[in-house]
Amino acid sequence: MRWDDMRQSDNVEDRRGEGGRGGLPVGGLSIGGIVAVTVISLLLGQNPLEMLGLLQPAQQTPQQAAPHTASNQPSGTLDKGKQLVSAVLGDTEDTWDRLFQQAGARYERPKLVLFRQAVSSACGRASSAVGPFYCPGDRKMYLDLGFFEELQQRFAAPGDFAQAYVIAHEVGHHVQNLMGVSGQVHQKQQGLGKKAANALSVQLELQADCLAGVWGHYAHQRKLLDPGDMEEALTAAHAIGDDTLQRNATGHVVPDAFTHGSSEQRMYWFKRGFETGDMRQCDTFSRGTS
Repeated sequence: MRWDDMRQSDNVEDRRGEGGRGGLPVGGLSIGGIVAVTVISLLLGQNPLEMLGLLQPAQQTPQQAAPHTASNQPSGTLDKGKQLVSAVLGDTEDTWDRLFQQAGARYERPKLVLFRQAVSSACGRASSAVGPFYCPGDRKMYLDLGFFEELQQRFAAPGDFAQAYVIAHEVGHHVQNLMGVSGQVHQKQQGLGKKAANALSVQLELQADCLAGVWGHYAHQRKLLDPGDMEEALTAAHAIGDDTLQRNATGHVVPDAFTHGSSEQRMYWFKRGFETGDMRQCDTFSRGTS
């Protein structure tokens, strides 16, 4: 991936000098299968472009956290990681700015918070063990760059485009939040049992995968991808499928406990978004997940 040719975003908030211990977040949406999902979205027979039309002309600005000054500045590999994150985030901003504008709406650019070990958010306090996550409460994404090393070593999914897929997936959750879907359907999710709530969570996560693919489509159009990049993303999507994670951890698979989708589903929906570049093709709720 030619991320050196991408515009660097100014919306990366570096908190890596803080660290500390922490528990799981409340309400965060993550790419891994560990974070508890408390906000479930559902598109009731409407495509994403129609949902974009429900956006208010002006949205309330989220409360901004006070500036954080790192006590020890990272260097070397971590600095390169921050540069990659800033580049990918900047390119997603350019893509979603344009797509929202075409839909007659305004894209509110999210912040991406880099942290080490643990971090506080509007969704609670989280340790790095939960993996990357998006918090609807403050409309920020949270990432410990150590996850990229884990992605390569533990999940055998190396490559910069695999890392870009992780970021674009969390941006996909932000897009879903801006569409107003979460607030609209949250009440309905509260009345469901665990199995039904999990099924909706799978649909939500697969849509975020598809939206990540939509960004990838336009990055490819702009000739920012290299041969083999698509395979890197699909390898990552396969590695973090619920069935693969369960099989590796316990030796068996429990589909009713899926919250993010199977490896096959995650690969399918990312590829669907990548190949079409069309948000309307990402309606996992009315189209089904397979």
